[in-house]
This record gives sequence, structure tokens and C-alpha cells, in this order.
Amino acid sequence: MKSVLTIVAAASLISLSACNQSPQEQAADNLEANAEMTADNMEEMADNATSESAEDALENNADATREAGEEAADANRSGMDADGNSAN
Repeated sequence: MKSVLTIVAAASLISLSACNQSPQEQAADNLEANAEMTADNMEEMADNATSESAEDALENNADATREAGEEAADANRSGMDADGNSAN
């Protein structure tokens, strides 16, 4: 149930944040939101893990997934100029 609420909340925020944004900014936001949802699911799996090593591995993967999502979103945004349009 917690996963469903997280997904619904993220979808709602993505829909609201899409208003008055450039397609590039929307794509960056979507990259970040998808990475966040994936990381949240990994953390839930870690909570249900039967061994400490599996739990640690899943939590480390969740952290790495969040970081990769943020970096991908930042890289996508870095191609924008001050108006939010593509600078390339």
C-alpha cells in the first residue's frame, strides 16, 4: 500500500510540476522522480530482506540510484539557458 501511495503522489507532483515548464525541464524532473521511486522500492525491499548483507546492498543501491537520477537530471538541465530553452 505504501508503494502505491508513493507512486500516486509522485505522479500527482509530476503532473502539477509539468505546468509552465519547458520539455527539457519536464524530462529532467521525470528522470529524478523515476530514480526516486526506484530507490524507494529498493529501500522497501531492504526492509524486508532476511540478511543484513542483502539489506545493506539494497540500501547502497538505493543511494546510488538516487545519486544517478540527480546527476542525470542535472546534466539534462545544464543544457538549458536562463529562459529554460535549450542552449545547444
